[in-house]
Amino acid sequence: MLRENVTDLMSFVVVARVGSFTRAAAQIGVSQSALSHAVRGLERRLGIRLLTRTTRKVTPTPEGERVLERIAPHFSQIEEELQALVEMRDRPAGTIRITTTDYAADTLIWPKLSPVLRDYPDLKVEVVTDYSLTDIVAEKFDAGVRLGEQVSEGMIAVRVGPDFRMLVVGAPAYFEGREIPREPQDLTDHDCINLRLPTHGGLYAWEFEKDGRELKVRVDGQCTFNTIYPVVRAALAGYGLGYVPESLVREHIDQGRLVAVLDDWSPPFPGYFLYYPHRRQSSLAFRVIVEALQHHE
Repeated sequence: MLRENVTDLMSFVVVARVGSFTRAAAQIGVSQSALSHAVRGLERRLGIRLLTRTTRKVTPTPEGERVLERIAPHFSQIEEELQALVEMRDRPAGTIRITTTDYAADTLIWPKLSPVLRDYPDLKVEVVTDYSLTDIVAEKFDAGVRLGEQVSEGMIAVRVGPDFRMLVVGAPAYFEGREIPREPQDLTDHDCINLRLPTHGGLYAWEFEKDGRELKVRVDGQCTFNTIYPVVRAALAGYGLGYVPESLVREHIDQGRLVAVLDDWSPPFPGYFLYYPHRRQSSLAFRVIVEALQHHE
């Protein structure tokens, strides 16, 4: 009875935290039906309902919230203590899960972590690329990497990249017969390549600043993507103007394949930061990851 309750309680905690049987089943590595059966069995034995189920989401009942508040922390403590025992060996070991964007994964995380993984074969890293502002605690990530302005309050933040600049770029062929934009508002007369951000549920408004004046411009065009690399490819092919990280297109600009405009409206700002809850500092494996990613001027 105890073993069955503990197993099913752990299943309930994951479902309640992510708000979905489908995502919880993928995270645990079981079928959705098996997970649903386990939680229903627990509710039946306890004689109370722990989850309110709708067609779109599941949420804890007041009794379920009490279980999350009183019991779930003990599971986390047990998991952390077991992980600490593993990491008492001479070499760091275990899996570190990081959520980030595809651009940061390619240009910052992988170049810095690939040599570390060769040095520590018992260390594993799972990098999940996602443009939404993931709740790293609820989704069981050890850390996230986002631009400084996107870091959640209450998190420890470590700078992992240099200053960052976004540029408006287009292919030379695109500008043939068109006026070069001189002010951000001029972009409304151009075909622009949009980026859709899942957290905002809409299209990203291009952000500009000059002499203390900040502007956001909503643009329009034929193409919309949900990651940054297709935006660059579409700009190179002449489908419109893209708003992209400078380091991603600097070579194209230098080689004449792209032209940057509104340069004076695109000042640098602090770049990417690794952020994580305070409790993660105790892990040897995690400290190795943080030290490898930390940016040095």
